[in-house]
Amino acid sequence: MALPPSQRLSDNVITVTRPTLPDLEEFGKQLEEIWASRWLTNDGPFHKELEHRLAERLGVENLSLFCNGTIALLVALQTLRINSGEVITTPFTFPATAHVLHWNRVTPVFCDIEEESCNIDPSRIEELISPDTKAILAVHVYGTPCDCQAIQAIADKHGLHVIYDAAHAFGVELNGIPILRYGDLSVLSFHATKLYTTVEGGALISRTEAQRKRVNFLRNFGIADEETVVGPGINGKMNELQAAFGLLTLKGVEEEIRQRLRITEMYRDRLDGIPGIRFLKPRSDVRPNGAYFPIFIDPTRYGVSRNDLHAALKRHNILTRKYFYPLCSHYSCYSALPSSAPSRHQVAEKVAENVLCLPIYGTLEEASVEAICNLIRGLPQSAPLG
Repeated sequence: MALPPSQRLSDNVITVTRPTLPDLEEFGKQLEEIWASRWLTNDGPFHKELEHRLAERLGVENLSLFCNGTIALLVALQTLRINSGEVITTPFTFPATAHVLHWNRVTPVFCDIEEESCNIDPSRIEELISPDTKAILAVHVYGTPCDCQAIQAIADKHGLHVIYDAAHAFGVELNGIPILRYGDLSVLSFHATKLYTTVEGGALISRTEAQRKRVNFLRNFGIADEETVVGPGINGKMNELQAAFGLLTLKGVEEEIRQRLRITEMYRDRLDGIPGIRFLKPRSDVRPNGAYFPIFIDPTRYGVSRNDLHAALKRHNILTRKYFYPLCSHYSCYSALPSSAPSRHQVAEKVAENVLCLPIYGTLEEASVEAICNLIRGLPQSAPLG
């Protein structure tokens, strides 16, 4: 049944992201195969094929599919037997990063970020290490790689694990190496908001085959065979419908990335030189993916606050997001932690108050990008906001 007009997004609304969908008829043919086999989940043929294709595309050997990225991140901690103590992480991230620590009975310790990259600041990590510290959980924010070498050096010095939340980093490379090869484990998200999607879904990338086997036990109730359960697992498997969808979207992912990078360059070109508007600069050591396009507003120089710009764009049917505001350290469930004090992460506080992610997706029209940039450029000279 079609949604009534009041529940549908208007065609003239520019959303902050939008999935590029595969051919419906082709997906229908895959569904016919699933219907014929009646194999809906539990490591079916589409699931196996997608794991193989993704590992090949991403340049990794040990990839396990999950129903979503959050469960994959939850299992990553269990894989390394991190179920107590403290883990150092960033407050400038999606809630799931901190929540998986809580669900594993681990206390998050929030570390400040670098202003230029928005990633966890390695120079601030060591001062947060205590006898209870088990790991560093870093995020490649917006798909921009963390300083992996510095983080690993700290981890090696103090005997800590390193887990990367790579939810934004599909296909990203650092110095010619897939970003997913860094650290002990890396986790991807394939949510519908991501540039590569299986509707919901995710993946956990292990370093060894033995580690991957443990991951696969944990995502399937700890079941080893028909009569053997080797430990307390969870149900984190991806189903056949998701995997079939993912195989089709994988066919178009290179074009999606190419179009996003084209749009990224358009934004950079048209927003360059506007006083008070800053954006992330390209890096010669990074192969990017165009996952997000954040801008950072200095209201004193720009003449308009981030919140007023957000509201003005919305009045023109342009939906942007304040990723990531508020900081995780501001949530009521974490705000009482010592590491949540705003004085401990002044850079993150500043960035969160000024960031705005602009619309970006492969099918975003050039005229829409022009309109967005013209509004941003012209707003400080327009009439005061009502």
